[in-house]
Amino acid sequence: MTKHGAFVWYHLVTTDQDKCGAFYGEVFGWTRRVVEVGPFGTYTVFQRSGEDVAGMMNPTIDYTRARSPSWYAYVAVDDVDMCAARVTQLGGTIIEPPHDVPGVGRVCLIADPTGAPITMMTPLATK
Repeated sequence: MTKHGAFVWYHLVTTDQDKCGAFYGEVFGWTRRVVEVGPFGTYTVFQRSGEDVAGMMNPTIDYTRARSPSWYAYVAVDDVDMCAARVTQLGGTIIEPPHDVPGVGRVCLIADPTGAPITMMTPLATK
């Protein structure tokens, strides 16, 4: 398991994956691997020297549809559901409740008391 509290992933939510993908490819030398994700369209995995470094996706919930394109950080937690249960008690907001992402882990998008978003994730165990 990834260490609790460590940043483990970043992805960009944007309505123009082609334009942003070309931009980041030129700026950082990233290549792109596109994955079909059913009703959510496509998810782009950015790679550098064959290693996954970040991702990019379309807005998929009302919260992300209403915002400008933004980068989202993911922090590993031992138990997403347990951490989510504490969010509102501590003055935060649950934006997207805990749910499973096939092949990735369990995630929950929250906002801190000032409104800054962050995603908690319990990654799937790797062998």
